Amino acid sequence: MSSIAAFLIGIHVCVAGVLAANFVYLRMHRPSRGLHSDASPDTAASISVLIPARNEAENLQRLLPSLLAQTHAPLEIWVYDDRSTDATAEVVASFNDDRLHLVSGTPLPTGWLGKPHALYQLAQRATGDWYIFLDADTELHHPNAIARWARQFAARPEPSVATGLPRLRGGAAWLVSLVPNAMLTGLPWPLVKWIDAPSLGALNGQFWMLDAATYHTHEPHRHVRGKVLEDVEIGRYLKSNGVVPYLWDVRDELTVYMYPDTHAAWRGFRKNAYLLMGGHPLAFVPLCAFYTSTFVIAPWVVPWLWISVFGFKLATDRWNGIAWPISLLAPLSYAAGAVLQMDSAWHHWTYNVSWKGRSVAARSTAEEPASQSESG
Repeated sequence: MSSIAAFLIGIHVCVAGVLAANFVYLRMHRPSRGLHSDASPDTAASISVLIPARNEAENLQRLLPSLLAQTHAPLEIWVYDDRSTDATAEVVASFNDDRLHLVSGTPLPTGWLGKPHALYQLAQRATGDWYIFLDADTELHHPNAIARWARQFAARPEPSVATGLPRLRGGAAWLVSLVPNAMLTGLPWPLVKWIDAPSLGALNGQFWMLDAATYHTHEPHRHVRGKVLEDVEIGRYLKSNGVVPYLWDVRDELTVYMYPDTHAAWRGFRKNAYLLMGGHPLAFVPLCAFYTSTFVIAPWVVPWLWISVFGFKLATDRWNGIAWPISLLAPLSYAAGAVLQMDSAWHHWTYNVSWKGRSVAARSTAEEPASQSESG
């Protein structure tokens, strides 16, 4: 056996080990464990749900009813209408409920990107003991969802921040399915609390939960105010300050409807892929080469590694409830992932990345935090 073949086999064995360990870890971190569907809501803490919304009228018509149906009390829901050009504000206003609050967005201060600014503004207004950060394209599937999260959060080790891996749906499942695959094969979550390195930590910005006192001590959105990949950066920032991220299995409570079609998915992932692979040429090149050799080239060098290539994808697809025919497209999905990383890198290098009408291209140097007056 050649040294290259032995290396590739070793990498696949390591990936399989990380995947197996993460499945065990997630089984131990399911908020619904031990909580019956008819259980009474947890009233230990008031909760504020914070939602950034830019042209999210359609998604909010699905999300807001599922939030307003929640049994947990006290509960308040804050939506930041980030200068939408659709009916976002009208949709929020159509729900006559005292728990729901709409904040009208203002022009972005220098150095801020839209999502960090929106959530920072909401966090300054929220009155809850605990904050839940939700993307607008989510939906809760049980009226006790937040009660389950509250009970799980109350039992958390302190200091810590909770994030979750929900069910993912979209019109481009062959691409969207790479998200849970990457989260479950790329980061050994059981080691996060034991290893101090900030790089071994992240959040999923679709859902995360933090107590208000810790939030305002560290002001994470202010710290990452100009970052496109703000959730990963917040996870690393909090971990560097001793706040350990924990990943929950929230499939039973939450679904995310990511993109309607392949074109939208490609544009959405383009803004993130380069940053996930280091966000700098010196980091991107080896990481992209590692990904490509592991998931795209390896089975052509060692044919029986086709088993693991399909096996990794099948395992994460089935865990997320993605239809099994999507798993048959594993080689195509992984190859597209490699091409997407290179496309993302090129667009960031040429400062030609936009999202929802705003430029979000990564810059090579971090900007100093804006003053309090700038951030409203």
